[in-house]
Amino acid sequence: MPAEPGARSGPEPLIRAERVCFGWGRTEILHEVDLAIAPGELVTLVGPNGAGKTTLARLVLGLLAPTRGRIRRRPGLVVGYMPQKLSVEPDLPITVRRLLSLARGAGRGSIEAALEEVGAAHLTDSPVQSLSGGELQRVLLARALLREPHLMVLDEPMRGVDVGGQVELYRLVADLRRRHGCAVLLVSHDLHLVMAQTDRVVCLNRHVCCEGRPEAVSAHPEYRALLGPLAAESLALYTHRHDHEHGLAGEVVGAPPHGHPHQHGHEHRHGRHLGHAHNHRVTGKQP
Repeated sequence: MPAEPGARSGPEPLIRAERVCFGWGRTEILHEVDLAIAPGELVTLVGPNGAGKTTLARLVLGLLAPTRGRIRRRPGLVVGYMPQKLSVEPDLPITVRRLLSLARGAGRGSIEAALEEVGAAHLTDSPVQSLSGGELQRVLLARALLREPHLMVLDEPMRGVDVGGQVELYRLVADLRRRHGCAVLLVSHDLHLVMAQTDRVVCLNRHVCCEGRPEAVSAHPEYRALLGPLAAESLALYTHRHDHEHGLAGEVVGAPPHGHPHQHGHEHRHGRHLGHAHNHRVTGKQP
């Protein structure tokens, strides 16, 4: 019997959306969406403006309830959330430390540790209003970490950040995933900057158009029809061949013999190295 849409082998998903619909009045925003996120998995949700990406993220968070369908969460699931933006009154005297102290479970030590981990320790006593786009995103990422989440939901975390800063933030998110072993759902409309370490891309346009490894999605007819061939081509590929396996948290679980070199293959398009497609096996789920 074929697997049902959205079903994945391996560990029980942290969260599963099953034929989820959502709308306001007669306007349907999402139609029969299936989505499952495994422990330690990094999923990037892409699609044009108005595709329902933020709505789906809010359904995952439990901030909205489906009109139809259901969302199952693993018992005891802890989620860290990084919103698209943070509105702070310009005349409100609030520092980074004070902002983070409002998060549940935040103590002085944990705040300093979280800021250190995202490279923002020097901003501890800075007014929130004085932060650049990239600095604010790092602070919000630290805020999401304070909950020690099993799953982080990052809604367009690169908003207001220049391209160079986006690359560094993508790397940081991937590093945090590996260090903490948490899963990540990353929402983006920057289709040409799908992060290198993404395990799976889900292309959404009110319904799931296609999903899979970045290189598979970039070649999918529905993805190309939705975004055009130029956008599809900009999802550059970088093949990285290993003689070892990775666990769901990204750790190496089977290394090659000592002195055996890794082999790397590279493919560049439009002069940009923007994607990172692995052809090694990931234990605990389908490759």
